[in-house]
Amino acid sequence: MRVVATAEEMRELGVELAGLLRAGDLAVLSGPLGAGKTTLVQGIAEGLKVRGPITSPTFVIARVHPSLSGGPALVHADAYRLGGNLEVDDLDLDASLEDSVTVVEWGEGLVEGLTEDRLEISVERAEAAGETEERTVRLRGVGARWEGVV
Repeated sequence: MRVVATAEEMRELGVELAGLLRAGDLAVLSGPLGAGKTTLVQGIAEGLKVRGPITSPTFVIARVHPSLSGGPALVHADAYRLGGNLEVDDLDLDASLEDSVTVVEWGEGLVEGLTEDRLEISVERAEAAGETEERTVRLRGVGARWEGVV
């Protein structure tokens, strides 16, 4: 668990997470609207050194950001508007999974079948009232790939 106070800290956490990610990894992000999921992905993209800009893919559903440094591409998907597993299959995320780092916002309950190993990232806003940007980020590694990593 990590408490993040600002958007800049969220991006920095993303850069840090990029150091753990490699081709074939799936990260599933969950959290309410405005929690900072896309900001975290911006940091991951920065750390992976991929072409941007990184924006919420809600209306496009998925974007591929090629590497600028010879590393894996970033596939950034948003399952918010998807109606179920058939629509996830239509995205064909498994076709690029081996060669890319795939990050899916709102993917909980929809994309776990893509691979046995995944990094689950939940972002929660602070309960306190007011204008706080504080978020709690929880990481959970699933499968052999993530044993002892997070």
